[in-house]
Amino acid sequence: MDISSVQKLCIDLISSAVQRCRLSEDLCRLSVVLKSSPPIIRVSISDTGTGSCLEEFQDLKCNREGIGTEKWDGLLSIKTTSISDNKIYHYHLNLRGSVSARRLTRLPSILKNDAKFSGTEVCLSISETIDALLNDIKHYFQKMLILKIPSVAAELVIERGDASGLRCQNVFLPNECSPLNFSSSNVERLKSGLEEYVLKHRNSLNNKCDSCFCSREKLKISSGVARSMESHRSPGLIVEAVIAISEHSESLCFRSSGNKTEVLHFKDFSPSSVSIASLNALTSIDWRSYGLTLVSAVDQVDHALIEWESLPPYLHIDMVIHCYHKQVITFPGKCKYQPDRHLIKKGVKLALDDLKEKHTGLLLSAHAVKICSYAPDLASSIAGIILSSNDVKFRSKCSLLLELSQSQEIGKQTVEDRIKEKIISVIETNDRKPEKIKEAAPFLFEDDRPQDLDPADLYLEEHEGGDDVFSFPD
Repeated sequence: MDISSVQKLCIDLISSAVQRCRLSEDLCRLSVVLKSSPPIIRVSISDTGTGSCLEEFQDLKCNREGIGTEKWDGLLSIKTTSISDNKIYHYHLNLRGSVSARRLTRLPSILKNDAKFSGTEVCLSISETIDALLNDIKHYFQKMLILKIPSVAAELVIERGDASGLRCQNVFLPNECSPLNFSSSNVERLKSGLEEYVLKHRNSLNNKCDSCFCSREKLKISSGVARSMESHRSPGLIVEAVIAISEHSESLCFRSSGNKTEVLHFKDFSPSSVSIASLNALTSIDWRSYGLTLVSAVDQVDHALIEWESLPPYLHIDMVIHCYHKQVITFPGKCKYQPDRHLIKKGVKLALDDLKEKHTGLLLSAHAVKICSYAPDLASSIAGIILSSNDVKFRSKCSLLLELSQSQEIGKQTVEDRIKEKIISVIETNDRKPEKIKEAAPFLFEDDRPQDLDPADLYLEEHEGGDDVFSFPD
């Protein structure tokens, strides 16, 4: 793994600590301490997860062009122990030079005196400013909150060694708007995490923004999960996609992002860059079948940026994609694989289909929207026929089918509205079905027509007397 900057090195070391915490069966603490003694910053990344195996650091490669020797000497100080060890082992690892020439120096160990604990601390000293590291590390933890890993509590501590001697601390614990059980599935945690990420304006707030989200009905969220089969050539992969659609009321704190959507990416429970497979999957989806028109999907390194055409100004879409192995991998960085384009596409489409299924009128296809536009005129015509009829039984049966009271006079507008609701309901029901299994739209109203009536006889019965035959517009 090439390290192109000090910031990336720190993020990769923090990601490794998160993986060690996930492998532990106990609650873990992850601590990042930045101690400034200008012009040097000492960075300490410690965790109480499973002990570290030095193999996980073997793939780290220091890019000479990215990190000059004047910023960092390439030395990592590693202290680690597992629950079964009776010592804390101490190493110096030099990442400068070629891998074959790299030298690992073992330093004197520290006795644990029969204490039972595990953990790792990685330290390095760099010539950099606090602010240059702080924003990237805080942004990393804010994104990690989306995953809601249940067994990890993280803290970021800044100690300034200047005259002010300031010490400040950020603790990244999920302040949950919707608490989860410890046994909740990964996708349930991802849904809850994205929900809070949106409610708290990308986790920049400690609590839900009540001025933008006065009601939970303004936020609609759904998920899709796609799985691949395990084989000797590739590990079994899982792709989870979660989509949130929010309707914002006018508020002072809401900052519109226009017709754009950030698609956050995670790989093996850590924020990741955008893969080519993911971009290809996003651009290959038939967005028009969900009432959306894609303009572009661009790689922005830590997320993909989708631009839509004519997205309503009050509507905003957030999306997150997480790809990981079915089985827990000890060192995910050593397992090279590319997420599958078809698997990502399937996960996103399942999330979109779930949104359409749960929320009436949401994400209707362009074709369905066009047909719905004819519903008012059609409803008005049908209502006129019903109300102008002198056949009492006919009008009574129509009122029954429309679930309208027969004991009082009913106005034309009421009849029109009820017929329009039923027409649109049928259109939406048919639009929610995948293209491959779509059937002819069901009858608007159920009747007691014999089910075994021959179709030819049915046609003659309905059109007897030379009535005109109408077809629906495209």
